[in-house]
Amino acid sequence: MSTLQRLLITLLIFSFSLAAQAMPKIEHWQSAGGAAVYFIHAPELPMIDLQIAFAAGSSRDAEQWGLANFVASMMNEGAGGLDADAIAAGFDRIGANYSGSASRDMAMLSLRCLTNEPILKAASALFATLLTEVNFPEDALERVRQQIMVSLTAEEQSPASIASKAFFSTLYGDHPYAHTTSGEKQIVSDLTAKDLQKFYQQYYVQRNATVAVVGALSRPQVEALVESVMGKLPQGEAAPTLPAVAAVSESVQKVIDYPSSQTHLLMGQPGYAHGDVDRFALYLGNHILGGSGLTSRIIEEIREKRGLSYSAYSYFSPMQLQGPFMLGLQTKNAKRDEALSVLNATLKRFIEEGPTAEEVQRAKNNITGGFPLSIDSNSDLLGFLLTIGFYQLPLDYIDTFTQNIEAVTAEAIREAFRRRIHPQQMVTVMVGSGG
Repeated sequence: MSTLQRLLITLLIFSFSLAAQAMPKIEHWQSAGGAAVYFIHAPELPMIDLQIAFAAGSSRDAEQWGLANFVASMMNEGAGGLDADAIAAGFDRIGANYSGSASRDMAMLSLRCLTNEPILKAASALFATLLTEVNFPEDALERVRQQIMVSLTAEEQSPASIASKAFFSTLYGDHPYAHTTSGEKQIVSDLTAKDLQKFYQQYYVQRNATVAVVGALSRPQVEALVESVMGKLPQGEAAPTLPAVAAVSESVQKVIDYPSSQTHLLMGQPGYAHGDVDRFALYLGNHILGGSGLTSRIIEEIREKRGLSYSAYSYFSPMQLQGPFMLGLQTKNAKRDEALSVLNATLKRFIEEGPTAEEVQRAKNNITGGFPLSIDSNSDLLGFLLTIGFYQLPLDYIDTFTQNIEAVTAEAIREAFRRRIHPQQMVTVMVGSGG
């Protein structure tokens, strides 16, 4: 080994050592009103990132599909005597950023601003107004409704959206995960301010909230900030437990005719939930199967060997309960049956044989080598922190992530895939013209 090679290896070891030492410390406590608070002190920048997640995603819509998304979209449209323009101008004046959104599991409200005391005070006061004094004004309600309807129309004209909607509906049946977050036109068109207010009052409460904070404040300052933002919310109760996800008992195939030059193909079954004991083996295994881009087995078989698709992939999307394990591609309509056959064969072979030792080591190097880059900003840390808090993952999840990946063996991957993934029980959706 040359002197230069030794020097490079030493520098790499040193850099990873520094990264390990710099892993953030997570502090966790419960607010006076019952919200779960997670905090990382990040003094490098005079910024604060705050995100509040309520268990108020579309899985809580009941029969009013699109309700959770509508509520989240309305949170900055009118509150405390301020209209949408006044709220936007208020954040702009102090250089603060607000956003709100909803997923199947949660509704999220976010604030980013400087820690300068007058700015932080003004930003947090305005954020608190949105959170605790929202009034769902009728003029804004109709404007936002029309925006959602336009989005739903666009989804109806997108083969990718049609495929995704059909896949989730078929996979989850009558489970709350089955419908899209954006909802259905006929339902969204009938939602009223009273409906939104009722949903807000039930789910936007402190005991149903997870708060993540990353920034250059001390813990006492964060405790005071959380209280100033959320203190006026009622304590309420945590959202009830969602019903269990049913396994797919047999192979189901759904073909939807759509006038497009390519077929969008999705295939999968329920995967795993956050915190699952097999999560690291399944995650690492999927990186080899279809999650690593151009080096995955699926790409090798579908694109490189046969030229059936430019892009093909697989991934797990864990949620509070079992999110989907999904494989997908787009191919010429005339090639869809061949592409599906190759995709099935690739999955079956991976389950039967498992990965090679070389594939496992290469995947480990790729994942662990890129992990420091995934936590190198406050916004990245905030995403991890909220996931840890909302899904109740171990507080040392970030610290031990690379160790947990390194501990996975080829045999563990093979065994986990054999137990958890069943090629003969797949939901398959194809959207395209003819075949």
